[in-house]
Amino acid sequence: MAWDRTRPVPWQRLIRDWLIYVAIMTVVLAIVYRDRLTAGLFGGLLVSGPVFVLMGALLAKLGYQRKTLKQLRRETDERVAAKAAEAGIQSAGAPASRSRPAPTKRTSGGGSRPGQHKKR
Repeated sequence: MAWDRTRPVPWQRLIRDWLIYVAIMTVVLAIVYRDRLTAGLFGGLLVSGPVFVLMGALLAKLGYQRKTLKQLRRETDERVAAKAAEAGIQSAGAPASRSRPAPTKRTSGGGSRPGQHKKR
C-alpha cells in the first residue's frame, strides 16, 4: 500500500501496547538478570518506546492496522456459525430436523439380549 497522510494513527493503542511490553519485559529482566541488573537494561527498554511508537505510526500510515481481540473473536464466531450452517446444525448445537435412526441389534432398542447363563 502507498503512504496516505490522511490515515489515522492509533497513538493511544501504540503507547498502551508499548507500556504493556515494558511491564512484561521488566519482570522478565528482573527474573533473568536478578544478580546483574544494570541501568542499561532499563535504559534500553525506555529507548525502545519511541522506536516502537514511530514504527507503528509508519505502518499505520502505510495502511497496516492490527485487528483487535474483539474483531478476532467476532470473526471466529462468524466462521463457526458458517460451518454450522453448512453442516445443517442450528447455532444451539442441536440437529435442525434430523430424525432418530431406527433401533438395531447393537442399540438397546432392537432385539433381545442373550440371557446370562452361568457355565457349569
